[in-house]
Amino acid sequence: MLYGIAAATSALLLAAVLSALVRSPALRLGVVDRRRQRPLPLFGGVAVVVATCLVAFAGDRMGVARLGDGVGRLLVAGACVAALGLVADVRRVKARVLVAGTAVAAACVMPYGETGIGGGLLAVGWVTFVALAFRALDHADALAGTVGVLTAFGVGACAAVEVMDGLAVLLSVLAAALTGFLMHNWHPARVGLGACGSLFAGFVLAASAVFTRAGYGLASSAGVLFPLTAVATADVLLVVLARKLAGRPLLRRAPDHLAHRLRRSGLTPQGATVVLGLAVFAGVLVGVLVDMGWVAGSGVLWVAAGVVALVLVLLRVPGSSPRGPESTQVRGQLRVRNG
Repeated sequence: MLYGIAAATSALLLAAVLSALVRSPALRLGVVDRRRQRPLPLFGGVAVVVATCLVAFAGDRMGVARLGDGVGRLLVAGACVAALGLVADVRRVKARVLVAGTAVAAACVMPYGETGIGGGLLAVGWVTFVALAFRALDHADALAGTVGVLTAFGVGACAAVEVMDGLAVLLSVLAAALTGFLMHNWHPARVGLGACGSLFAGFVLAASAVFTRAGYGLASSAGVLFPLTAVATADVLLVVLARKLAGRPLLRRAPDHLAHRLRRSGLTPQGATVVLGLAVFAGVLVGVLVDMGWVAGSGVLWVAAGVVALVLVLLRVPGSSPRGPESTQVRGQLRVRNG
């Protein structure tokens, strides 16, 4: 207990300090997100990964919080996925390379002895999907980090129920590292998570959730895993439907994600993050209660209904700003103010 508190505190402080230190190198090297009004340095994910790995492995080496072979391999695989994401932040990487690399890493850590070959392969696909969905969530200040923190607490609670102490400690360390990063990522963000941090967080969270449900039936496991990642799923579903209906390429970036549409519906950037954070909390709570047996597995149907309702409502919000003369004038005024 005491080590868990000390580890979380260390990870939070280390991630906060590193997130501040990596801004200048990222700006000098040009590793920035240029989709926003001003370039945003993207080495925040490096700070999260380094803080998580250092604190988790230090506890394992000192013998105060053994990760175990499976959890240790999971963290190593997550670091490899983070390295691939870092390459994607520094230079252009095709989407299929990210998919393949993440899938290979997931395939290397699956507990096939408990899931079976078929279940393990399904889990590999799900972990890959969640990791890439987390990367897509990094489209607004503090969103991916907030979703990551709440999901880490939920999966950590499931791990504690299954008496997986090493996994629970790892998830608490990850949650703390993301919290330290959020000190610099809340709107207006001073540093971004990037593919490095978002892929790492999504991969570790999804793989950890699979570990907690290994040995359970496929249907009952889906009733836990889906609510834990419902908002990330909703974002992917919204983007796919919107771009299909508009006839746009699926992989072309556009401001048509959850937070973009919530902001166009009248919410502030902070308000959009809070609303989606509350949605994540609700889904995570259902997933944890189903895992503990306090809520029937049919509770997942309510979460699925909420996802469908959210997507259908936000589909009615324009996915991009109008291109008329009035909007052009407004954009010109904004440039003058910012200039």
